[in-house]
Amino acid sequence: MPRPDREADRASLPSSDELAAFFAEASQAIAAAADRRQLEAVRLELLGRSSVLSAWKRALGGATPEERREVGLALNATRDGLEAAVASRGDVLAVAERAAALEADRLDLSELATRRFAAGHLHLVSQVRAELEDIFLGMGYEIAEGPEVESDEHNFTALNMPPHHPARSNQDSFYLDLDDGETFLLRSQTSPVQIRLLARKELPLYAVAPGRAYRRDTPDARHLPAFHQIEGIAVDRDISFADLAGTVATFTEAIFGTAIKSRLRPAYFPFTEPSAEYEVTCVLCSGAGCRTCSNTGWIELGGCGLVHPNVLSMAGVDPEEWSGFAFGFGIDRLAMIRYQIEDIRSLIENDVRFLTQF
Repeated sequence: MPRPDREADRASLPSSDELAAFFAEASQAIAAAADRRQLEAVRLELLGRSSVLSAWKRALGGATPEERREVGLALNATRDGLEAAVASRGDVLAVAERAAALEADRLDLSELATRRFAAGHLHLVSQVRAELEDIFLGMGYEIAEGPEVESDEHNFTALNMPPHHPARSNQDSFYLDLDDGETFLLRSQTSPVQIRLLARKELPLYAVAPGRAYRRDTPDARHLPAFHQIEGIAVDRDISFADLAGTVATFTEAIFGTAIKSRLRPAYFPFTEPSAEYEVTCVLCSGAGCRTCSNTGWIELGGCGLVHPNVLSMAGVDPEEWSGFAFGFGIDRLAMIRYQIEDIRSLIENDVRFLTQF
């Protein structure tokens, strides 16, 4: 770092040679700064109030007017040059420090190429849904879909549900505030797809509609507010309850195996008449009776029945010419029964330890 040889030199004006030597030595000191902290220290020593350059500038007060003009211009040029050198070096150091920081943060991913990762797979509910679709396609059914946001007309009225039916309550269904003069909600079942299929007037009709449904249920071991359901419908001439029973038995054996049987019990649903609940042999006790099946040997799977004549009439289908049956059940619940899962909430908790079992 350039320094005056004697204290007296700080009060005298520099010659042009001294000024040139000072600039050269100062430029080397600036270029040698290894980081911006060192550069700031060099800048203060070269251009600060206690620097040689400032002392020379103060000495101009005792110089003649000619010296002041000539030496003053030289000192200003020297200061400007050094300030430019400091700024340039600062830019270089900033780029270098940024590059060093990025290098320190860089992740070496080359080793990942040598690692073997387990391949992902479909969620259990998606697996069961795909298997159900394959089964019903093999039985001659088509796969149908419908909107998850439905009108009150499709979700309730067209399914022969009276205005006072509990399912239409705000406590049971998720209604949407669209303010367009018509009532809409998140569908509480996939049955509205049946109404849309009937409206096509393309008979005979054999179709299943898998999808998500929504109800105001408090999550517990057997209920979720958002769940998966599959609904089936068959409309043809001379369809009877025996056709329904045979379809349920065929489906049950396809999904559970021949060791599991099915049976129908009388029930009531507004959109079918007569109606039934169908049950399957308890997979835990094989029908012997246990706590899970309340010692009956049977587990309820879903509901079914012959399509109510009112449902056909409201869809524009003549119930005197056509008849049909419908059935529906929860895909999540079927997965629970088939794989002996105790809590349905396990299906949505994203615990990899649980999901990798299937």
